[in-house]
Order: sequence, then structure tokens, then C-alpha cells
Amino acid sequence: MSRVSGRIEDYALIGDMQTAALVGRDGSVDWLCMPHFDSPACFTALLGSEQNGNWWIRPTDGPVTATRRRYRPDTLILESEWDTDEGTVRVIDFMPPRGGAPHLVRIVEGVRGRVRMSTALRVRFDYGNVVPWITRSGTELVAVAGPDSVWLSTTVPLRGHNFVHDAEFTVNAGQRVPFVLTWHPSHTEESDHLDAEKSLSRTERFWRQWVDDCSYKGEYRDAVVRSLITLKALTYRPTGGIVAAPTTSLPEEIGGVRNWDYRYCWLRDATITLEALIRSGYTEEARAWREWLVRAVAGEPQHMQIMYGVRGERRLAEWEADWLPGYEDSRPVRIGNAAVQQYQLDVYGEVMDVLDLARRCGLNGGDHLWGMQRSLVNFLEWCWDEPDEGLWEVRGPRQHFVHSKVMAWVAADRAVHAIEEFGEEGPLERWRSLRDTIHAEVCEYGFDARRNTFTQYYGSTELDAALLLIPEVGFLPYDDPRVIGTIEAVRDDLMVDGFVMRYRTDREGTADKLPGDEGAFLACSFWMANALLSIGREKEARELFERLLSLRNDLGLLAEEWDSATGRQVGNFPQAFSHVPLVTTALNLAHADDRVRGTGE
Repeated sequence: MSRVSGRIEDYALIGDMQTAALVGRDGSVDWLCMPHFDSPACFTALLGSEQNGNWWIRPTDGPVTATRRRYRPDTLILESEWDTDEGTVRVIDFMPPRGGAPHLVRIVEGVRGRVRMSTALRVRFDYGNVVPWITRSGTELVAVAGPDSVWLSTTVPLRGHNFVHDAEFTVNAGQRVPFVLTWHPSHTEESDHLDAEKSLSRTERFWRQWVDDCSYKGEYRDAVVRSLITLKALTYRPTGGIVAAPTTSLPEEIGGVRNWDYRYCWLRDATITLEALIRSGYTEEARAWREWLVRAVAGEPQHMQIMYGVRGERRLAEWEADWLPGYEDSRPVRIGNAAVQQYQLDVYGEVMDVLDLARRCGLNGGDHLWGMQRSLVNFLEWCWDEPDEGLWEVRGPRQHFVHSKVMAWVAADRAVHAIEEFGEEGPLERWRSLRDTIHAEVCEYGFDARRNTFTQYYGSTELDAALLLIPEVGFLPYDDPRVIGTIEAVRDDLMVDGFVMRYRTDREGTADKLPGDEGAFLACSFWMANALLSIGREKEARELFERLLSLRNDLGLLAEEWDSATGRQVGNFPQAFSHVPLVTTALNLAHADDRVRGTGE
């Protein structure tokens, strides 16, 4: 009988800061794109079956799931242990920080007794669609198809049959058996052999030295460090871009159609990501992220996109891999993201805000940046009053989303600050007038005075968790009655089973016109914890934060959403947009009496 994928939270992340793999509790690598995050996968069992590619190593007898697993402290090195009647075995999985070709290393270590093991390798290129031709080169297996080749080096002799290569072997206490999987372009020579043990030592040293730079020492250190390591793992090291997640099409509703490709970099994450990195002591990562953003958005302001590829690519055409059944029959499986074509007004505010934050933190970028900022605000002057698709990329008609207008205000406000506080040159009075005009319009048309709350869009009665960001960006202070009313309204209307939905999908007035439902959005739940903290409800904020921490899997990882009905994580995994607000909320709780946005104080 064919093996099925595990629950989303049953997976562990390993990566080399250019791509990442997901490893299940049962020892199977079910997802891996080579050579980059957005490359076609060579292991795609996560979205289909093992026939779409996977690689497992596990005991032949006894339990088929890991009895214990952990990351080595302060690293991204995974250790999974199995107990059998014959003994105990450990599998160490990691991807060394890349100096050339990408490698996936698996070391089988005998801990106690004598354990019989088995392994099976199914390489399937192009998201499980292409079966490679496999040959032997000395002691190595070589899988080749089109532009791709994968080499497996091990002392264990594997045999091929039915398009799979497998083997059985025995490991004794104290014995270590290495496997090294390497990707190359099919037209190039194989690179030098990787020494698995030396690479393990170097990888452990790399991560521990990186974690040593973390400035946070509070009570939630373990959660914060694991989130920061995850964020680092989702960073494309050559450019500094940070992908939202390493996966595509993990569903927001099991069996539903809300399945999106998240292997790209969103501008909506810009400010909170920069803030989290700076406040945690990672200035160089913050600088690299800022530089990626500046390169990506360069050009005519009317052509700014909501997302880009890890190298700044603009064409992210969406298509469907119709040969894949999807995670637990959640179709379609989408590659690329059509939301790249959407018009979202908020991105102009995000870019202006992140550059303002960088300037305040000493990450100066040169005179050319102010020229770019001026062009953005000049463009915004004549387009800010147009409807858009909004922060959440709804695939319904465009609306005058309140969050979008607030972020247009942010763009004008940060431009005014650049002139007033940093001596930049620009039409100060004109931009002050623009800022005041937007503010007045939002307060008139985006606020429901009867219920004392801002709304999702002009004329709507629906709410949106993004409204929690109104005071965070400085549009109104936290002690303004309209802000407090909005926080309370969002809590009363959008909190389901203790966690916050982005918006209601089950009402006619919602801007979201897709069928089906979704889980509670974890980033929004962290926003609520931060909002409660900021209006003096620290006890409630801390309780919510700790409930959110309890949703992490046993390795400290979070997906995009939480489905309370099934008690499962849903959406792409692990999700940067969940881990970043975890970090910032922990920092705010640690400095509840001294919250200075973006300074790290």
C-alpha cells in the first residue's frame, strides 16, 4: 500500500539558505527543490505520493515513526531516533551552508544494540513528473533528466527495480553510515566529494556562531531563537531575499482550493522582518534584506509589484501541476503566483516605511534611495484614491481597503519625516497636505461610528485583522478610543476558538469571493497579542501569546494558519509571516514598559 504524507506539523525543516527540505517523522524527505527554493522539486511526495519522489531511511522492524526528534541546540541539524527490540538508531539530517553545489546529508548512527535499517530513493524531477535515467559512476548513483542531475554517495550498495533504488543494512552501536545527496546541472562535472562528518561539524559551528549574535535573552529565548533560525533558513543567501515559505500549495483548508505558491518574497513582510532582525541583533541580515528590496522594486513606481522572486524576478506566472493530487487531495497544486499581477496600494507604504526604519537604525543607503522614494510618493499622489486588491490579495473585485489607505498615509508620512528630520529635499507642504487628506478620508469613510470601529473597506460592515496595524504604523495612537474600539471589535468578531481570522469568509459582505474557508491566521493572532499589550492588557496579551506558542510543533515550527476544528496546522510551512511576529511580540513583552518601535531598546 502506498505511503501517505504526514500532517503538516509532522515535518521538520532543514536547509542551506538557498533551498530547503521537509523531513517527516517517519524518516522520509517528502519535499525538496533543487537547486533553489523556487526550482522544480525532485522530491514531491508531500503533494502526491511516494511515486512523485521521496527518500526514506528507517528501521526495518519496529515502529515506523520517530519516537524522539529534536534539533541540536541552536542549529538547524535534525536528529530523529527510533527504538526497536534490537536497539536504538539515530538519523542526523542537515544541509550544509552552501559553498558550491547543494548537498543533503543523512548520517545513520547506531546508539544501542544492532538495528536493521532500510532506505529507498525515488528521484522525480519537475515536481514528480519526470523519472530520471539512473546509472552508476563508481560507488555513486547518478540520476539524470534534462537539466538536472542528482548524485548519491554512500557505502551502502543500493539495487534498482521499478524506478526505485533501495537497500537494507545493519548499524551497530557506535557505527555511523553516511549518505550524501548532491545536485548538479546535468551538463557539468561532479564536484568534489563532501566529507559528511567534517561537514556536520562545520554546519553545527556555523549555526551556533550565528545564534551567538542574538541579543534577546528573555524568557521566550528558545521560541525566539528557533524562529530566527527558521527565518535565516528561509533567506536566499546570495541576495538577502526571504521567502514566505519553502513550499507551495499546502492548503488553507484541507481538501479546498486555497492553495498558493509561497516560495517568493512579499513586500508586506518588509517592515516587520527588518524590525525583528534589527531588534534581535542581526544588522547584516537586515541590511541584506533592505538591499534585496531596493534592487527588486527599482524602476518605474507604477510597475512595483507586491512580490518578487528570490533574485528579484518579476515574472512569476501561475500554472497548475495537474498530475499531482495535492496534499490530502487539496487541488489544484499551483506553481507560481498570479497575485503578482495585482494592484496593491499598501506596498508603497511598506517600502517607504522600511526605508524610514532603516534610516533611523543607521542603515543608510545613499542618495539614490531618496530619489526612488520621491518617485514613489509622486506616483502615489495621483493613484492613492483608486481601489485595489488589498493586503490579503483577495480574488474578488477591487475595493477601497482601509488598510491600503492607511499604508498610503504611511508613505506620505514617512516622506514628510525624511524632509523634516533628515534634511531631504522635497515638496514638504504638498506632501503634508497629501498626508492630511488621506487621514481625513480614512477617518470619514473607513470608520463605523455606530460600532466605534474601522472596517475592512469603505462602506463595509465587515472587519479585517489588518486594522490592528493602524496604531502600529502611527496612523492613530493606541490610546485613541477609535483604536481601542477597533481592537475590541476585531477580538469579538474575528477571534474563533481563541485565535484571530484575517476576515470572515462566510459572509456575503466579505471582499473574498473564493469558495471554501480557511483557518485562523497566526500572524493576525500575534498582532492581537501585541495590540492587547499596547493598550495595557498585558495579562491577556501574554495568555494569547503563550497559547500561540503551544500551537508550534515539537520542533518549534509554525505554518500559516491553525484549524481549530481539526486541531491542525494548515497552509504553507514553515511560514515566515508567522515566525516574524512571534519574535516581535516576544520582544515587546520583554520591553512592555519601553516599547520604542524598531530601536531594539
